[in-house]
Amino acid sequence: MTLQLSTPCRNGRLDSIETTVGTSPILTMRTGAAPANCGTANSGTVLATLTLPSNWMAAAASGAIAMAGSWGDLSADAPGNAAHFRIHDSTGTTCGLQGTVTATGGGGDMTVDNVVFAVGQAFSVTGFTITDGNA
Repeated sequence: MTLQLSTPCRNGRLDSIETTVGTSPILTMRTGAAPANCGTANSGTVLATLTLPSNWMAAAASGAIAMAGSWGDLSADAPGNAAHFRIHDSTGTTCGLQGTVTATGGGGDMTVDNVVFAVGQAFSVTGFTITDGNA
């Protein structure tokens, strides 16, 4: 039999992500493939860095959790194609999450309005949802 968790258990695991990473974490958009895991050193060029809202994830429901508030930057730092992201604690030291970036509708872990960044360009995160397994 496959391990199954109740929806409240799945929601609890998801809600712990925001608690563990902490308030006002730092999101970086980067070029290239993501490192092997969050414990591996950063890779790629940083295209944009932004501090997320204090309460950056909505409460989990139905085994999924989504971004809360608006996530965006009015001025990208470097030119390039966004391919992955990392979310670090508020000090920028500890990576809590990483994943792929695609344009809206592209199927990435995080979607943005445009993956081609230019210096000074504004961009917005259009979607970020995590669905817990073991349903």
